[in-house]
Amino acid sequence: MSQKLILASTSPYRRELLNRLGLPFEVANPQTDETPLPSESPEALSLRLSEAKARAVADAYPDALIIGSDQVATVDGKIYGKPGNHERAVEQLLQLSGKTVNFFTGLCLFNARTGQADVRGIPTLVTFRELARSEIENYLHREPAYNCAGSAKSEGLGIALLSSMRGDDPNALVGLPLIALCDMLRRQGMAVL
Repeated sequence: MSQKLILASTSPYRRELLNRLGLPFEVANPQTDETPLPSESPEALSLRLSEAKARAVADAYPDALIIGSDQVATVDGKIYGKPGNHERAVEQLLQLSGKTVNFFTGLCLFNARTGQADVRGIPTLVTFRELARSEIENYLHREPAYNCAGSAKSEGLGIALLSSMRGDDPNALVGLPLIALCDMLRRQGMAVL
């Protein structure tokens, strides 16, 4: 019997990415506490939360393959989350101007039937151009990226803030590494093609 595919995320960006695969799936809200643990590295936080999100909905879908994903943006060990408002977004972008940011995306495919979790981390290094405050203001007025870690929506106008990106999966930066996910799904016996 084939298993249902569940996306444990309410992110419209992750939903849009998963739609690209053309697989039927349902969305569930994982309602997970995202507070970092004491002395937890950003990478460990992202991996832990991706698995926690997938496991959080397993009781409601005991026979499903559940996708959890979490992203942390860091520079020199400092975490940059979703700014939430204009003032914090301006502050973030001023701090990230001219710097290279590690957008580390944790991905988990949890098989609720077997209890097996496949957890991987996918880094993407993004270098921001030197940004003038007027550019930041213009950008945020045109694209208020208040729900994006680092305040830059790379799949939109935010690409104009950047000078380079380096990573194995361009989708990872948006929040769902599809290359790794396809491999994980195949390993669980789900045909992607």
